[in-house]
Amino acid sequence: MCRNIRPLHNFEPHASSEEVRAAALQYVRKVSGMTKPSMANQVAFDQAVADIAHITEHLLADLVTHAPPKDREVEAAKAKERAAKRYGAPAASA
Repeated sequence: MCRNIRPLHNFEPHASSEEVRAAALQYVRKVSGMTKPSMANQVAFDQAVADIAHITEHLLADLVTHAPPKDREVEAAKAKERAAKRYGAPAASA
C-alpha cells in the first residue's frame, strides 16, 4: 500500500485522532491520485477522509489482541535502524 501509512493498532498510548485522520488522508490521496483536489472535488475528498477516519476509529476500537502493546519510541528506533541498514548512515553535516 502506501509507505506513509503506519500501523496504528496495539500501541501505547493509543493512536490519536490526528494520527487516524493523517492515515485516512494518505489513503484518500493514494486512491484518488490527488494530493490537492480541485474545488469541484474538495467536498467529496474531505467527506471521504472524514468517513475513512471515522471507520478506522471504530476498527481500532473493536480489534482484539493478546499481544502486549508496542512502544512508539522503540518502534521508531527500529525503523531508523532498518532505514540506516537499507540506505546507509546519514552524512554528517559540516
